[in-house]
Amino acid sequence: MNKVDAVFVHHTAGTNDYTCADSPAIIRAILTYHVRTNGWNDIGYNFFVDKCGTVFEGRAGGVDRPVLGAHTYGFNSYSSGISLLGNYESGGTPTAAAKQAIADVAAWKLGLHGVDPEAKVTLTAAADTGVWTKGQAATLNTISGHRDGYATLCPGATLYSELPGIRTAAGSSPYATGN
Repeated sequence: MNKVDAVFVHHTAGTNDYTCADSPAIIRAILTYHVRTNGWNDIGYNFFVDKCGTVFEGRAGGVDRPVLGAHTYGFNSYSSGISLLGNYESGGTPTAAAKQAIADVAAWKLGLHGVDPEAKVTLTAAADTGVWTKGQAATLNTISGHRDGYATLCPGATLYSELPGIRTAAGSSPYATGN
């Protein structure tokens, strides 16, 4: 992977009833699941955000580098994945701190590669995803939800509905290209 052209936003679909002190243990449990159950060599997401707005490194390799993750089948080689701890399909509401952290890390990551967080990008699906067929040109927001690339409910209806505001916040973030 040479460049990050897009960011896909996810949710972990776990409990929303956690303290921010619990966040590292939750992420370690996800790592264990990804490695032991899925058989991956590392955690799938590039970043995690908790409800307090704390950003955590996910997949190893350097947060400032274009590290190939395992988060949006068919689009991993073009993108970075940010997962918000909690479940935003079954009634959870993302906090303002979490939304701002997602916006800031997305703006920063895309900015490293000269990508506007409020733009659209056309990527080629590398696999059949249930939304796109292999080889199909997919025009997506540079900050998209997992469901935009793959047939899933992720990042949950509530978080998904917040993505337009997250894109706007990313565009005005001090970390965005040109700001």
